[in-house]
Amino acid sequence: MSQPERTLLLLRHAKSDYPDGVLDHERPLAPRGIREAGLAGDWIRANVPAVDAVLCSTATRTRQTLARTGIDADVRFDDDLYDSRPSTVLSLINGIGDDVETLLVIGHEPTMSGLASALADLDSDPDRLDEVVTKYPTSAIAVLTTERPWQRLALHGATLTDFHVPR
Repeated sequence: MSQPERTLLLLRHAKSDYPDGVLDHERPLAPRGIREAGLAGDWIRANVPAVDAVLCSTATRTRQTLARTGIDADVRFDDDLYDSRPSTVLSLINGIGDDVETLLVIGHEPTMSGLASALADLDSDPDRLDEVVTKYPTSAIAVLTTERPWQRLALHGATLTDFHVPR
């Protein structure tokens, strides 16, 4: 029996503001980020299967990005997504249950681009992969698919099928 196709969305938080005296973890979204997070949510709903679960950094800007997307799914906020490495995020993904077919991860750079490029297999769209590696701007969304269970997702174990920057 074959595994269902799983979809992984790697969303970099929307454009943040830099208010004086506010620590990096607490920086809020800028007005442009508020608008673009909504556009990211619209694009996700129109272009990928419904999101079943979300892994989200605890930073204010990632929480606000999630809220503005309007995505309604089970959410797990995790401190390990803030200032993390791709391997840390992959370990969190490996802990997702088999009932989740579409997973949204909301995090930071350079982790999102590093993870997307590390997961991309030889069937990945080379133009999209080049975009991911060249620049992964705020609100950017990498879409990867795999037939592997989340627990077995590993390097080069998914196909990068799309990369979208909502503007």
